[in-house]
Amino acid sequence: MQLSVPFGARRAALAPALLLALAAATLLPAVPLAAQAPRSPLPLLPPHASPFTLAQIEAAPFPLELVASPAGDRVAWVFNERGVRNVYVADGPGWQARRLTPYTADDGQELTNLAFSSDGRTVVYVRGGDHDSNWPAEGNLAPDPASSPEQPKVQIWAVSAEPVAGAAPAAPRLLADGDQPVVSKRGVVAFLKDRAVWTVPVDGSAPAKRLFFARGDSRSPVWSPDGARLAFVTDRGDHAFVAVYADSTTPLLYLAPSTSRDFMPRWSPDGSRIAFVRTAGSGGAPDSILVLHPQPWSIWVADSRTGEGRQVWASPVTLRGSVPRTDGGANLDWGAGDRLVFLADLDGWPHLYSLPAAGGEPTLLTPARGMAEYISLSPDRRFLVFAGNMGTAKDDIDRRHIFRVAVDRPGATDLTPGDGVEWTPVVTSDNRSIAFIAAGAKASPLPAVMPVAGGAHVAIGAERVPADFPVAGMVVPRAVVFHASDGTEVHGQLFEAAGRAGRKPAVVFVHGGPPRQMLLGWHPMDYYSNSYAVNQYLASKGYVVLSVNYRLGIGYGHEFHHPAHAGPQGASEYLDVQAGGEYLRALPQVDPARIGIWGGSYGGFLTAMALAKNSDVFAAGVDLHGVHDWTAERARGILGEDPIHAAPDAKAAFDTAWASSPDAHIATWKSPVLLIQGDDDRNVRFHQTVDLARRLEEAGVPHEVMVIPDEIHGFLRHASWLEADSATAAFFDRQFGGEKAAPR
Repeated sequence: MQLSVPFGARRAALAPALLLALAAATLLPAVPLAAQAPRSPLPLLPPHASPFTLAQIEAAPFPLELVASPAGDRVAWVFNERGVRNVYVADGPGWQARRLTPYTADDGQELTNLAFSSDGRTVVYVRGGDHDSNWPAEGNLAPDPASSPEQPKVQIWAVSAEPVAGAAPAAPRLLADGDQPVVSKRGVVAFLKDRAVWTVPVDGSAPAKRLFFARGDSRSPVWSPDGARLAFVTDRGDHAFVAVYADSTTPLLYLAPSTSRDFMPRWSPDGSRIAFVRTAGSGGAPDSILVLHPQPWSIWVADSRTGEGRQVWASPVTLRGSVPRTDGGANLDWGAGDRLVFLADLDGWPHLYSLPAAGGEPTLLTPARGMAEYISLSPDRRFLVFAGNMGTAKDDIDRRHIFRVAVDRPGATDLTPGDGVEWTPVVTSDNRSIAFIAAGAKASPLPAVMPVAGGAHVAIGAERVPADFPVAGMVVPRAVVFHASDGTEVHGQLFEAAGRAGRKPAVVFVHGGPPRQMLLGWHPMDYYSNSYAVNQYLASKGYVVLSVNYRLGIGYGHEFHHPAHAGPQGASEYLDVQAGGEYLRALPQVDPARIGIWGGSYGGFLTAMALAKNSDVFAAGVDLHGVHDWTAERARGILGEDPIHAAPDAKAAFDTAWASSPDAHIATWKSPVLLIQGDDDRNVRFHQTVDLARRLEEAGVPHEVMVIPDEIHGFLRHASWLEADSATAAFFDRQFGGEKAAPR
């Protein structure tokens, strides 16, 4: 089980009154909280009423999947509007948003994998599925969070992107059951189904068919520049090849096959070569578990006709030289001037590099302090655009701006300086404009476009933001820095409304992932954008909220992202969360008896750790789909199938994993908790919550449980998020309102 996949949150509408009724009906108190003694003999005033509702602040549309057309000034994206997802496009120079698809329900069916046809006149997309899951969909069946009588499928659709004067857009057409479509220059869609590559014409003129037979699990299809051949990865379990399909009579061509694991194929602009990433295959003598080990990697280039290849670059065998684990991994691509561009942590930051395709020393393109993510190559391959936190303004380490850098020389330019947050840049086909998503501390995310040289940007789709979206009621979080007990510097964002007298209740928020970074504004991921909205809502009610960017997260360098003794190897990251609680306790405006904690996924794990180990600091908490017992998830991997081949420190690693689990500290868990999880969770097994609830009940720890049937890890329905978020705020209000506060 791995928690470092992107966890996306999805949103749609449900009346607040109905939500409160649902929360009251669904929360199951195992130990009556009303029976608990007051926490303090002094009267504790309840938090203030918010000037806005959760429904209002979670109603803004969230843009996803932004892509640029390969022809013309056109971009497409998905708007999630209260859980109703639709594909939109906009054309330059006016950049007016146009909706292409007709969906109207908050049914939890994602729209992903947007791709244009080569002429820009058609958008292909996938409807259904759980693209945040570690587990593949079985039988091409999608999750069913709406509890529909007939289970939805994962399907590929196409819709015209052309404007129709005075008429409704053309209806989408179903192309095939399948996932991850890529469109060729010749109008053929390659996609994945049943662990194989299939194809279908983009116009739907013929039925889909399996393109070829290959052993193993076929994935990552990439068309050649002329659309005549297809490169793909064939995963054989302990090793993987990059292969090329040419036609139905030519054998598959394997590129420099070995015992290694090859992936990320990238065609040269003329189609004569393919670059790819190589790492070691599985196996070897078991090594120690409680020590960090380098994971070296290399870049290879092979002839796409003969398969002959050679290594053109290899990382150093150091921790910093390991395969990057930020967005897009190695981000390998083929730039102009026959140069390969890639991402690596060689100097302690996820930075961009380039080198000649023939080999040589790489050139560091982004030497500034900060990281690069959401990386995109321009159509002419001469420059890269990316989102980074390497701006020069105060606190830019906790923001993202759009940068541009040439593929052959250092010197990135900040195109969006200021106090905003911007991400997912793409360059239009004429290399004149950059489209991206822009937000701020108060302004909700929207697509935007600006000249490629930078300058003022134009928001797209602002008319979709509801008129009562509470911009005026929100606060501007401020950056704070504090230190954990072992000296680690920890960054956070403090949310606090002005004009509230007296000691206030406070809440620590911990993100999931864990490779995430909360920012001084709305977040690029919809899951954490939703969390940002909840933190704003709590602040508006009078809470002081501290969002803690603990070690294991991104944004502060390689060593912060890859700390020693973290997770099941010692949970060192919990020291940062504990320090956040102590930071709040030291604030004169905070009531030290009313400090709570909440978070989801890995943040749920850390919430449970805080309550289990430090009920003296954290008086209550909300744990969404967290891990509570590392050994239940990792025992097989630690001990191995055959004890003879177990790692040399397997027993110590198992004991450490247990000691790093909240379940190991139930004896000191005193504070009340609300547990929330969907029972179709494909990232953290639902049994983690079932088991913890039993343990808390046996220990007499006050707790409540909210189960959302058929929901997954990152809830797909807006109604589910609004229900869970309403319950979270109501739980803290009950705990910190005085009359139901649990004792220390």
